[in-house]
Amino acid sequence: MDGSGTVDLEHACQRSAGNAMSLKHLRQYAVGRTLLTPLTLQGAISRLGFVQADPIRAPARAQDLTLRHRVKDYHAGDLERLYPTLDVEEDFFVNYGFLPRGIQSLMHPRSPRASWTKARRRKAEQLLAFVRERGVVHPREVHIEFAHGKVRNWFGGSSNATTQLLDEMQYHGLVRVANRIGGVRLFSAREQHDAPMPAASALDVLVDILIRKYAPLTSSSLGQLINRLQYGVPQWRDQRQLALDRAKKRCQSMRLDGVMWYWPADEDPVSMYGSVGNRVRLMAPFDPLVWDRQRFELLWGWAYRFEAYTPATLRRLGYYALPLLWRDGVIGWANLSVS
Repeated sequence: MDGSGTVDLEHACQRSAGNAMSLKHLRQYAVGRTLLTPLTLQGAISRLGFVQADPIRAPARAQDLTLRHRVKDYHAGDLERLYPTLDVEEDFFVNYGFLPRGIQSLMHPRSPRASWTKARRRKAEQLLAFVRERGVVHPREVHIEFAHGKVRNWFGGSSNATTQLLDEMQYHGLVRVANRIGGVRLFSAREQHDAPMPAASALDVLVDILIRKYAPLTSSSLGQLINRLQYGVPQWRDQRQLALDRAKKRCQSMRLDGVMWYWPADEDPVSMYGSVGNRVRLMAPFDPLVWDRQRFELLWGWAYRFEAYTPATLRRLGYYALPLLWRDGVIGWANLSVS
């Protein structure tokens, strides 16, 4: 992947028997390939391809906890503060988060499964005209204008309804997140463009971004990720199986202890990442190293669970357990708070 967030498909894959490999090689590979030399904020997001967002602060948002290991001199809130200066967009991919603008453009024009009614579309058009007139709007401005202003109460007087329509408009690609103030999204109009490449080619690029972010992947995890692309590109949901078949042909793979593993063809798990250093790190629940719970258990031999939404009496690890990484081992977890 280059600095613009695009993937070199020519070198993306080919099947290989590989060198003699063990689970330890896969552990070192998984750790080493995602914890490389820290970059600039733009460089780290481009290298990751996608950074999942989550609003819970325990002790910081998930995106900050993910980026602190990959961005030089990163501080909590830097992504939100610098966002207007970056070539980055907020959007839904396989989850909601931040991704390079060039990657985000591949998912649009997006065709959601549920189409708007004529009345809903008319409201969206009125709101879009208001956003274009103002340039950048706070959801509160929209609520004041349309619930109590020119178009009295067509939202039913609910600020939640205005936010919901803005969310839908963002998903449809009509508006974009221009900035955040105190965590609240400010919106501007998004210019409309034709699809930059044929659907199958764009889908392959998106799949390769996922492979490069989460490799090494088991066969079931690869299928799960490609299935989740139905949320980012619902217009191509009927092409997911073909995309999975193509991805498996492009990638190197091998079976280890009965499990089929896949990774980019231009990487060698045995030789690429032999040393992972001695630093101790606390990893976010949505970090690329942790997100795939099945892979986590296969590589480290214990089950990690994200339990923030689990009743307190049923939690085993804690409200926001952060896996503790040392060398190539995840040796425990910690729960942190800011007082």
